[in-house]
Amino acid sequence: MATTFHCDVAIVGAGLAGGLIALALKRRHPALDVRLVDAADTVGGNHLWSFFASDVDEADRWIVAPLISYGWRSYDVMFPAHERHITAPYYSIESDRLDTLVRAALPEAALMLGRPVHSVSAITVEFADGDRIEAKGVIDARGAGDLGQLDCGWQKFVGREFELAEPHDDPRPMVMDARVPQRDGYRFVYCLPFAATRMFVEDTYYSDTPDLDRAVLSDRVDAYVTTRGWQVDRLIREEAGVLPVTMGGDFEGYWRSTGQDSAKAGMRAGLFHPTTGYSLPDAVRTASLIARTRDLSGAGLRDLTYGFARATWQQRGFYRMIDKMLFRAAEPEERYRVLERFYRLDSQLVRRFYAGQSTMMDKARILTGKPPVPIGRALQAIGLLPAARTEPSA
Repeated sequence: MATTFHCDVAIVGAGLAGGLIALALKRRHPALDVRLVDAADTVGGNHLWSFFASDVDEADRWIVAPLISYGWRSYDVMFPAHERHITAPYYSIESDRLDTLVRAALPEAALMLGRPVHSVSAITVEFADGDRIEAKGVIDARGAGDLGQLDCGWQKFVGREFELAEPHDDPRPMVMDARVPQRDGYRFVYCLPFAATRMFVEDTYYSDTPDLDRAVLSDRVDAYVTTRGWQVDRLIREEAGVLPVTMGGDFEGYWRSTGQDSAKAGMRAGLFHPTTGYSLPDAVRTASLIARTRDLSGAGLRDLTYGFARATWQQRGFYRMIDKMLFRAAEPEERYRVLERFYRLDSQLVRRFYAGQSTMMDKARILTGKPPVPIGRALQAIGLLPAARTEPSA
């Protein structure tokens, strides 16, 4: 016989966005009956999330501070013609830690994991086995909607965490090492030193297609490790992913693609940085927003999350324009030059860019000066010249 469960708020999707909302609600409203639902058996999956301290507003740091697994005071970037050491705090969160803290914060009955969902509305969750939840409000955080509604490039990656036979000599993260051969778009390697003999290495591509050959990228990670002279004792874990990099599209169509009337969070709501694809800063903002609201009804949560997601989309047209220039004005093997030039700019400008908070002066500075791509192709990419017309490079 089917069972009906009752609660105040049901969160469907126990990834980063759903987990942060659950933690924030229980912290601010301990008596609230919150249910966290997912088809998987764990919270957060198999992921590593990293962010700059400036990505998260000081008022919201209480949400992520307990989750931080690793932190550094600075990081490096390296390109064929430029390298730089940048002083800016950088942090990483492991999905295992998110799982541990969510389990500690929520009663056992509130974690409804290993439960595939059939459908979601503003106030109900229908399980595949016939059970259901009736809630005052439901939040859908199950991952991306119909990305076909958006004009996308892709950031795809394979990351491997190693236990090394001997200590490495890298004291801080290498956020971008673009000295590697440029294949399938802008390619760089990302390294995080977790301990003296632990290193996370990720091979990343800004590619025109979402196709990911996991075996090939894993081999390239291993080859990079070899070139660095690191002797591997064992592989600890591996992860892979494909993130959208948006150049335009129909936000309203994207929102409707997963239902018009239910509240949404994370990738489901289109809440991710257009250029990096990263969703952690927006997930923190969403969790804070929901924890502060007094109206946790289905309609109230829908209006709140829709309004936030729509306003965020409208505010980020500049980043989508930059993405068009990156993907459509530069040849794939030359795209690294756009990032190489970017990392010559003021470090505070860089921080605001990643936080999605670029000022008008920032935007002007990014666009002025000799461009690293042909002027004609750049103007075509952003629609200021017809596609048939070409201009010489500046």
